[in-house]
Amino acid sequence: MINSRMSALALAAALAVFAASAGAEGPPAQEPGVVVEVAKASVARVAPRRWVPGGVVSRNDARLATSGAGRLEYVAEVGTRVRSGERVAKLEDEAVRLRVDDAKAEVARIESQRAMSERQLQRLEKVGSTISQTQLDEVRSQLAVLTAQLQQAQVRQRVAQHDLDQTEVRAPFAGVVTERLAQRGEYVATGAAIAHLVDTVHVEARVQAPLTLVGLVRSDMELPVRIADRQIKASVRTVVPVGEERSRQFELRLTLANNALSVGTAIEVGLPEREATDSLVVPRDAIAVRQDGNYVMRVKADNTAEKVTVTSVATDGDLVTIRGSVAVGDLVVVRGVERLQHGQRVTVLTRAADVRGAGGRMNSE
Repeated sequence: MINSRMSALALAAALAVFAASAGAEGPPAQEPGVVVEVAKASVARVAPRRWVPGGVVSRNDARLATSGAGRLEYVAEVGTRVRSGERVAKLEDEAVRLRVDDAKAEVARIESQRAMSERQLQRLEKVGSTISQTQLDEVRSQLAVLTAQLQQAQVRQRVAQHDLDQTEVRAPFAGVVTERLAQRGEYVATGAAIAHLVDTVHVEARVQAPLTLVGLVRSDMELPVRIADRQIKASVRTVVPVGEERSRQFELRLTLANNALSVGTAIEVGLPEREATDSLVVPRDAIAVRQDGNYVMRVKADNTAEKVTVTSVATDGDLVTIRGSVAVGDLVVVRGVERLQHGQRVTVLTRAADVRGAGGRMNSE
């Protein structure tokens, strides 16, 4: 009897423990969602862009020549970097130096004669009335003639010195010698180009654009510039509103913030084609690009992902204008789009900075 009662108590205790443990567990927990980062779709001012090719050019680019003639004695090697005022080329100068010496000697001779004439005039003026006025006038006239001759001789000396200075071709600005247009030992005529000098520090973008766009581009306007696989901003320095007769294009110069770009680098500049209008935009990372079409993953109120097919209309940096069933204020996934499936639960970890709202400025391709 006692054993039967003990067995019943043990069974009841075991049932109580099982019931308690079952009550503590409760309903099964939900599976955690995929961790994502989201951003809000918004509206921005958009103007369609036309991308036109251009290049990086130097603001100082010159073919250096001499105003003299002669045989070349020295030309800087290609690749030589020179400072402003430094010698780039040199002509043989022996004949010019002889002319300088001859002019100096002529100046010295006339100065000696003029000094003697001045002394003679001073002596005659001291004598006073003992000499005739005619004799005094002759000495004064001789002094005036020698003074004029001295001035002429000094001018000839300066001309000869100038010719001597022109036998050296000096850099008008700091730069790099990119080409030898004449070689050492060659005879060059007056005005012949000797070397090509390019300033590699002060550079800018040069673009030839269709004349139909000239009214939409203004000085100091910021425009996107594509260089290979990256994009930067550049400010319009000047617009030359004159079209070339055959091509019907005008020239545009832009100031580049990054002067490290090499002269000759190919670029593309996005020019506005018409006035800006309001358009729906999302971050570039929100767009999943596939062969069968582009889409975004929108986060619904129940924290599930919804696949929405969209058409990418234009881009501007990190923003894309789209068309599709996306409304202003919708949350779209910007991190983790690739691993999401339609209807899958998500956990919003962070929220990216909001896309620029209405009144912001953006331009399209």
